[in-house]
Amino acid sequence: MAEITQAAIWQARAAIAPFIRRTPLVRSEALSARLGRNVHLKLETLQTTGAFKLRGASNRLQQLGAVERAQGVVAVSTGNHARAVAHAARVQGVRAVVCMSPLVPENKVQAVQALGAEVRIVGRNQDDAEVVAKELAAERGLTFVSPFDDPWVIAGQGTIGLELLEDLPALDAVLVPLSGGGLIGGIALALKSADPRIRVIGVSMERGPAMIRSLEAGRPVAVEEEASLADSLGGGIGLDNRYTFALVRDYMDETVLVGETEIADAMRHCYWQERQIVEGGAAVGVAALLAGKAAPPGDNIVVLLSGGNVDMGRFTEIVTAAE
Repeated sequence: MAEITQAAIWQARAAIAPFIRRTPLVRSEALSARLGRNVHLKLETLQTTGAFKLRGASNRLQQLGAVERAQGVVAVSTGNHARAVAHAARVQGVRAVVCMSPLVPENKVQAVQALGAEVRIVGRNQDDAEVVAKELAAERGLTFVSPFDDPWVIAGQGTIGLELLEDLPALDAVLVPLSGGGLIGGIALALKSADPRIRVIGVSMERGPAMIRSLEAGRPVAVEEEASLADSLGGGIGLDNRYTFALVRDYMDETVLVGETEIADAMRHCYWQERQIVEGGAAVGVAALLAGKAAPPGDNIVVLLSGGNVDMGRFTEIVTAAE
């Protein structure tokens, strides 16, 4: 696929329908009262593997030819993409190897191993792990499954946008976690192709927001990866980025950065007010609203809760701490 189109997103929807859940969109009474508008939460926390990544991984593996399927796949991930690739590979009968950095929480490493994938902890950060993954792809003849910079992965994530258009036709704005850009790029393309007035807001953490720094520089740049509650948003976008940088630059309307305290506040809010277990990287949209850093236009706002794969011991500490 040379480019990502609205048609490709519709094709992805049909391809992945047997493998994913169509997640619910629910109204947040607490956030709606706070903002004086209708705020809805898209619950990808309820996806089969606990995060949106299963959509893109399932679509990518569906595109494998017979030889590729027999040889297997390799991926690099901060956790959720790894779990998605491992799950999709097991379901579709494909061998999977996953390279992860030491920064990935142990609960996410164990979850990937439990799905039968071979896990390698390598390097210092996600960028190092990606180098090793691509070396393995060349050595073993494995197909590299990018966590974001792949047209089939992007199209798979974009199916969320199609669901939002169906469930909330009067949608005015959406807040989406921003990392490598596959998620927001696919969603933005799906939404803007249907209604260009819909505002798409990308939210990232202050500690190492690779896409935002790259947009500021006008090209993909390397960013030092730092430990963060939003660990799933860590890692670079790749200096040889082929798809997501341009897609995010052209279709996303604005960006917001949130700090660690604001992310923790959002995780607490999601638990106590929304009854949702949400990992740090998935809570950034709520963080932006609670901190008053995002003021989306219109009456109907969606916040994407992209995943809930959080270490429960650490999560309990966060949500029971005094605000």
